[in-house]
Amino acid sequence: QVQLVESGGGLVQAGGSLRLSCADSTRAFKDACMGWFRQAPGKEREFVAGISRSSETYYTDSVKSRFTISRDNAKNTVSLQMNSLKPEDTAVYYCGRTRRTAFFATRDCVSSPESYVTWGQGTQVTVNS
Repeated sequence: QVQLVESGGGLVQAGGSLRLSCADSTRAFKDACMGWFRQAPGKEREFVAGISRSSETYYTDSVKSRFTISRDNAKNTVSLQMNSLKPEDTAVYYCGRTRRTAFFATRDCVSSPESYVTWGQGTQVTVNS
């Protein structure tokens, strides 16, 4: 049973924008941190952005000021707005949901892959120079 479904990936020129969305079909969404990770060919999966239940947001340094993560608890969705895209942003992007967490969570809730119990299937983002 697929619980997280990503959408919004695609091909874009450097400097362009994309918006990724992730829909969660379960009620666990409201009790968890949500995050976006990415994996480029030949590289390990890396943390990109995360958001706690209280909507505190966290980013990896390379995307700060360019990417914005948000969540809509009424629609069980988490989104990633990506602006000023660079070729090095090219990767498969994965949405993930952590186990049940406290309302006010720390960065560890979102940045550690071990916190996540469910992943989406991934969506390809390709940025041409």
